[in-house]
Amino acid sequence: MTGRGLADRVIVVTGASGGQGMAEVELLAENGALVIATDLQAEGPSYSNPSVQYHQLDVTSEEQWSTLTATVAQRLAGRTLKGLVNNAGITHRTRLGETLLGDWERVLRVNVTGAMLGIQALAPLMGEGSSIVNIGSSAGLTGHYPVAYTTSKWALRGLTHVAATEYGSRGIRVNIVHPGFIETLMTAGAPEAMRGAQLDMTPLERMGSSNEVASMVAFLISDEAAYISGAEIPVDGGFTSSAGAKYMSDRIKAGRPPLPPNR
Repeated sequence: MTGRGLADRVIVVTGASGGQGMAEVELLAENGALVIATDLQAEGPSYSNPSVQYHQLDVTSEEQWSTLTATVAQRLAGRTLKGLVNNAGITHRTRLGETLLGDWERVLRVNVTGAMLGIQALAPLMGEGSSIVNIGSSAGLTGHYPVAYTTSKWALRGLTHVAATEYGSRGIRVNIVHPGFIETLMTAGAPEAMRGAQLDMTPLERMGSSNEVASMVAFLISDEAAYISGAEIPVDGGFTSSAGAKYMSDRIKAGRPPLPPNR
């Protein structure tokens, strides 16, 4: 990631107080962007770059999005907003048949409605060369068991494609990144059995880092991705590509003698 096209551009990142969001903020700022970082807390973390400005935001609140939009417009001083990263998201690990309606609605409200409200609020400030990146999940490409979370990420894919279609004529690109099992506070509470199974099915045989997701986000925000829109890009060590075949392949190989030489 060279940062071409990021210098002095204003970019909004939600869910930016830790994990992937914080890594995205730091990398974008490092490459010259003026970043407006948002999250639920009244005060944000200490970012290493002085070009980062923190604002409290509940992504499910239309009123708070309106307030943020006014703040962003003031920061732009007549320029266009060049980027929005819809990173804010929550999980809820219950299965179908066990999920309470309130929990279901809370997850969809943050993960899907929050992104929709952000796009609706900030797209009017965008123009040619602007980019929106939604943060999905490998759960949005599979039938992962946490039903509310998985459903929300599948829905976010639909929102991404609609937005890419609607805003393309204005030169606004919209893409979605699907992280796999990334080491963050959100995944730290995952059952150990889940972590082990994830490694068994991931061709690169390791967990991902927030910086690896941030690099893809920065690329999609930058001019280097000027003709990429409506794309779904996994950052998952090959997990969704393998579709569990690695687990099967490893066990087949383990049960067979080595192949003879020159085969």
